[in-house]
Amino acid sequence: MLTPRQLFLRHQAQTSDTPLLLEVERAEGVWMYGPTGRRYLDLISGIGVSNVGHRHPRVLAAIQQQLDKYLHLMVYGELVQTPQAELAQALHATLPAQLDCVYLVNSGAEAVEGALKLAKRHTGRTELISCLNAYHGSTQGALSVTGSESFKRSFRPLLPDVRHIRFNHAPDLALITARTAAVIVETVQGEAGIRVPENDYLQLLRRRCDQTGTLLILDEIQCGFGRTGTFWAFEQFGIVPDVLLCAKGMGGGMPIGAFIARQEVMHGFKSAPVLGHLTTFGGHPVSCAAALATLRVIQQENLLAGVAEKAARFRRQLRHPAIRNVRGLGLLMAVEFDSYAVLKPIIDHALAHEGILTDWFLFCDNSLRLAPPLTISDEEIDYACAALLRAVAHVTGH
Repeated sequence: MLTPRQLFLRHQAQTSDTPLLLEVERAEGVWMYGPTGRRYLDLISGIGVSNVGHRHPRVLAAIQQQLDKYLHLMVYGELVQTPQAELAQALHATLPAQLDCVYLVNSGAEAVEGALKLAKRHTGRTELISCLNAYHGSTQGALSVTGSESFKRSFRPLLPDVRHIRFNHAPDLALITARTAAVIVETVQGEAGIRVPENDYLQLLRRRCDQTGTLLILDEIQCGFGRTGTFWAFEQFGIVPDVLLCAKGMGGGMPIGAFIARQEVMHGFKSAPVLGHLTTFGGHPVSCAAALATLRVIQQENLLAGVAEKAARFRRQLRHPAIRNVRGLGLLMAVEFDSYAVLKPIIDHALAHEGILTDWFLFCDNSLRLAPPLTISDEEIDYACAALLRAVAHVTGH
């Protein structure tokens, strides 16, 4: 009989020639366990997914309760399903009053796709603007507004009428005009290596969108749901988007996403044509139950209160001559080294010899990703930092 690893390599589509091939049998909290019982500390939360840790008991209980009621019933938006309605209301309660209409989907990329369509429908315009080195997903529309030509060139032609501007570069905002349907921006750039808005950049962007009648779409697929220390990252910058995107950490490990806007904007999908945006499995009741439980865990277990100090604890300890910088916002951080040639052996050694799972960034390959579950303890942070520093010392020789 073939082993799971053999089946993976023989029959499962691969995304690179060098997959990690780490076999996980179970996971709990910040830890993952292999078939032999060896444990691995997850410092990337499944790329921003397990914000409340792996298999949080309240998320599991909500999933089980919904399993005992019903699974998929009907295409999204037709039947009144309690998990969907309660989740939509709970999301609205975390947001400014005008963001009062939630469209539930299956993933972050689907949220991007829906938002781009919505912007075109609402404004009657075609131009879309995004940032260089932005990552918004791999589907056709999301890839079109992703800001890396190396990721796109093999799949062209993509959406027409897409332009890119530089993040944190205010002069480029002049490129937003009365023909721009939407500007889509990550509140904190992720795959660019955790780039935080500076010098009132988001406020200036908001003002320019208001001047030109352009919708501002904030992508919080990775930085939302408490990752930066506030429930939504945009809360820290004194602006409100026209459309907000979320996914990843939203589901507590279950697949779900959403795009959120004003009722008057979202109504564009109701006519000309009717059923202007459809999804069969969007808002799956089990995922909605898990997402509502995740939201409640973040709120009721006061996870936001500990984010800043936990981030500071990482920063205090991650000091080494080879570490050039530690940047980020909350528990969304990048540890910068001189080059990928230095970083990659550190990542590999940390996994193989220290049991620490981390990663690099698609558009910043000299920086190590740190985005552990918000539930990580002080002791686990100390353990992780000591292990990472041992890996750095081993690779650099000092």
